Amino acid sequence: MVSLNKTIMRTILIASYIMLIALLTYGLSAIFSYLNTGADRSKMLHTEIAKVEQYLPKIIWQPLRNEGRPMDNENLNTLQNDYLDAWYVKQIAYKTNKIAGIKDYYTESARENLYRFIELNKKNNISIEATTLNHNPNLDFFSEDGQLAVITDKDVTEYKRIFKNDSLLHETNETSTYKIVFLLEDGFWRIRHMVKEQTQETKQTSATISTNSLNIKGINYYPQATPWDMFGDQFSTDTLAQDFKIIKDAGLNSIRIFVQYDDFGAAKVNPLKLKKLLQTLDIAKEHNLKVVLTLFDFYGDYSMMNWTLNQRHAEQIISAVKNHDAILAYDIKNEPNLDFESRGKQNVIAWLEKMIDLVKTMDKKHPVTIGWSNTQSATILLSKVDFVSFHYYEDLKQLNEAITSLKKQIKNKAIVMQEFGLSSYNGFWKPFGSTEEDQANYHKMAQNIIAKNELQFMSWTLYDFAKIPKEVVGRLPWRKRVQGHFGFINQNRETKPAFQYISKE
Repeated sequence: MVSLNKTIMRTILIASYIMLIALLTYGLSAIFSYLNTGADRSKMLHTEIAKVEQYLPKIIWQPLRNEGRPMDNENLNTLQNDYLDAWYVKQIAYKTNKIAGIKDYYTESARENLYRFIELNKKNNISIEATTLNHNPNLDFFSEDGQLAVITDKDVTEYKRIFKNDSLLHETNETSTYKIVFLLEDGFWRIRHMVKEQTQETKQTSATISTNSLNIKGINYYPQATPWDMFGDQFSTDTLAQDFKIIKDAGLNSIRIFVQYDDFGAAKVNPLKLKKLLQTLDIAKEHNLKVVLTLFDFYGDYSMMNWTLNQRHAEQIISAVKNHDAILAYDIKNEPNLDFESRGKQNVIAWLEKMIDLVKTMDKKHPVTIGWSNTQSATILLSKVDFVSFHYYEDLKQLNEAITSLKKQIKNKAIVMQEFGLSSYNGFWKPFGSTEEDQANYHKMAQNIIAKNELQFMSWTLYDFAKIPKEVVGRLPWRKRVQGHFGFINQNRETKPAFQYISKE
């Protein structure tokens, strides 16, 4: 028995010794690998910044004619990345009044001023939300030893909101010029001096595009088999061609389609999705249909730190489609007023305003609108949009009055009832719902009101749908079933009585 116990103890000791040697070997290997490959900055930084995903202001370097040593592309890219990261961590610090990350992008002397400013704001319960939207740097000097660089960044577009005790004190748009001195420390460019040489508060205005010739008689469109997934794996040009013929033959001249932000790749747009979008526009053109393109569908985060990512997304979409003959207009966002309560009305409106400015800068030919969910919100940013769009799912008996009120506030701009309709579902989950006959009467009445008030229109929607994603109306079956029966054509691809009123003509 004693011999057995000794054997067990000896086995345990040997196993422990082997495990200890293995752990020591692994540790030494990791240290050796680290020393031979150099430090990974993502593990050094407090903020673990991934700028590609978090901050992408538009940056355009002026031609390199600097004094001193010539700057190669590799060094210039490193300088640019560290410069933008420095802006980003400063913006985070000013918003949170925390200093994490500052020392990674600013030299010891530079960060002292930042620390004092942050401490003062913290003491007075002041926070600053800010972002830059574009930079135009010029390299003035690059030292012969490659350790010092000086740039002038002209016409930096900045947007700021200053809060005290969580209440907005001041909001400003600025165009500024900065002089920045960098030192190369530990292989990274850190800001030593950053001086704002001049600043000008700007109020950006956008020219309004005339919509006197606008004549929208259209419909919101998704393929029947793939609602809210129009550009997915089941994308079919044959289906689009068949459906667009139905729409054109019904007397309509336009469709409204949707680009979903995340589905299209967010800040880095998926080329395959763009290709499918352009194919859709090609087929629309073949059938003499114009397209209202709704951007940022299923997107609801209007935080300032994401603005640059959103703008890079919009740039890629607009650049791809702006010269296509089928494009009629851009709808910046579907029903953004529904996000007022959860995201903050000021945040949503500021985001919309900046996005309108960007789109109008890129495409001066096509008009811009916003798809408000009701008439009450439809005049928000009236001076910025080219025509007014609203959705209406309320009682049609109140529509005339709502339009009269709206027209008193809108002068010389077209008004489009961009979504309206009635579900014909009256099954188990809503036994006292509307019938197909009720739906037909609804559209007959709607078209009479549209004609009387000289409105333009886009009804909801061509088809009944068998499957409704939970992101649209949630998981509750009575909501999903109702949402699936707004179409003029049922799930058997038979026209419903309402089809005869899909257009007045």
